[in-house]
Amino acid sequence: MPSVQEVMDLLEDHGNEGTKKVLMRHGAREPFFGVKVGDMKSIMKSLKVKKDHQLALDLYKTGNSDAMYLAGLIADEKQISEAQLEEWIKGAYWYMLSEYTVAWVAAESPWGEKLGMKWIDSEEDGIAGAGWATLASVLHLKPNAEIDLDWCEKLLDRVSKNIKSAKNREKYAMNGFIITLGTQVPEFTEKCIALSETLGTIKVDMGGTSCKVPDAGEYIFKVQEKGKIAHKKKTVRC
Repeated sequence: MPSVQEVMDLLEDHGNEGTKKVLMRHGAREPFFGVKVGDMKSIMKSLKVKKDHQLALDLYKTGNSDAMYLAGLIADEKQISEAQLEEWIKGAYWYMLSEYTVAWVAAESPWGEKLGMKWIDSEEDGIAGAGWATLASVLHLKPNAEIDLDWCEKLLDRVSKNIKSAKNREKYAMNGFIITLGTQVPEFTEKCIALSETLGTIKVDMGGTSCKVPDAGEYIFKVQEKGKIAHKKKTVRC
């Protein structure tokens, strides 16, 4: 197993000042090196690591955003505990960590649905956003035969009633949930397209960047046109 310092040195070698500036505009803060997401798999290959749970826990504790993101890629979803995921969400200070790293690992763990439902009730924007992102990832992974349609209906109704008044990242993740529900559960494809049309433009503060909130209806329709509704994933981590 490589040491934490060896990993940190390798991350630093892959740091990019341009990437760092962009990520800081999105919410990242020191300490971190600005490693491109596309380089993370190369780093894992160099380290000869696919999953190493203890290393993942140690990297996450560094507080370095690059190391925390890498931790999510190598964490063992079968070993991570509910308490560890709760600790991780508390440390996830920006959306790349909360809505991706933590949400991905949570969704692949036995605790995904439970924690997702808990987190969406949070008053903290980042945690609420992570909750919706986790539930969306659960839909990507779970066979449709095992998905409770009444549960989906209640969640979609909640989004419909609350998205316009939701907090910033919570709102973005709710929009993502509409997209995922519409593309993963055929019974909700037309409902989600119709809801998107009713809601209109979803306004989210993207930190002065050129990033835009995807139009849920348009996104779902394009997936539908390609005949890719309900194409499940083996993993949501990337």
